[in-house]
Amino acid sequence: MVEYLAFPIAIILGFLAGLGVGGGSLLMLWLTSVVNMDYAVARTVNLLFFLPTALIATLFHKKQGSVDIRKVLPAIICACIAAAVFSYIGKHIDTHLLKKLFGGILIITGLRELFYRPRNAK
Repeated sequence: MVEYLAFPIAIILGFLAGLGVGGGSLLMLWLTSVVNMDYAVARTVNLLFFLPTALIATLFHKKQGSVDIRKVLPAIICACIAAAVFSYIGKHIDTHLLKKLFGGILIITGLRELFYRPRNAK
């Protein structure tokens, strides 16, 4: 039954990822909780899911003029380096600890989003 839901779930999560809502986090929850995928495999699938959705969303935002690639390029480079380093570190950390850390980050992020108040522009 779960395999029949894969396509609609991917569409929904791709849409959310394009909006910047956290489709990747939801994908991790889906893969590990519903599909019962091994955590390390789910991380790999999440990365492969994220790359094309991020590229497409970036191209659309650039076309709309809301992204200046020259300004965000240093962040992109640093994020790629950090992803490589922490992926390597993550390979050597116990899976149960990684799950707890990931869950904690999700809770903190969710609370921040729930209680976030934008600053008034001066």
